Amino acid sequence: MNPIVIIDYGAGNLRSVQKAFEHLGHQAVFTSDPLALTDAAAVVFPGQGASPPAMARLEQDGMADAIRETIAGGKPFFGVCLGLQLLLDWSEEGDTRCLGIVPGEVKSFHEGLKVPHMGWNAVTLEVEHPLFEGVPPDSYFYFVHSYYAAPSDGAWLLGTTSYGVDFASVLAKDNVVATQFHPEKSGSVGLRLYDNFVKQIVGSGV
Repeated sequence: MNPIVIIDYGAGNLRSVQKAFEHLGHQAVFTSDPLALTDAAAVVFPGQGASPPAMARLEQDGMADAIRETIAGGKPFFGVCLGLQLLLDWSEEGDTRCLGIVPGEVKSFHEGLKVPHMGWNAVTLEVEHPLFEGVPPDSYFYFVHSYYAAPSDGAWLLGTTSYGVDFASVLAKDNVVATQFHPEKSGSVGLRLYDNFVKQIVGSGV
């Protein structure tokens, strides 16, 4: 039975993501090898840190193209925090060209707001989605970020959060889901998302 693969590109927070899946009874392993994505049951793209060095590392390791190919091939894919932002076309953070999977840009919060946006905040769903099955409406999740995604294609927008501006806190389309918040730091509702990802999106055989 193939494991869930967590991409290791030096962005941190990997072990807590792995522990969350293991707590739920799902096998999850790290990899920095692009070829490992081929045999994975699903791919998790976590992240903490800055866009410029993260993208440089992904390109250097061959992981950027592997991510694009994995998503194009229809494999279940879950981006978290920086792993959401890097899915877009471009980021204001260091004027960085990103993966170009989700049309749109990553922007900085406007002046006057305390950054990073850190702590618990509500997520309002725009539409129902199996990722949020059993999660109460407007549940609170844990955020730590100084930039936010602004997708130009509304078909990607699943959930929004308000912090000076209403920003995209959850993206989803086809085989891809991504959250700006950290499910692994968000208590039982966050763990429910990871469990739903495996059971509802990847399939009960994982």
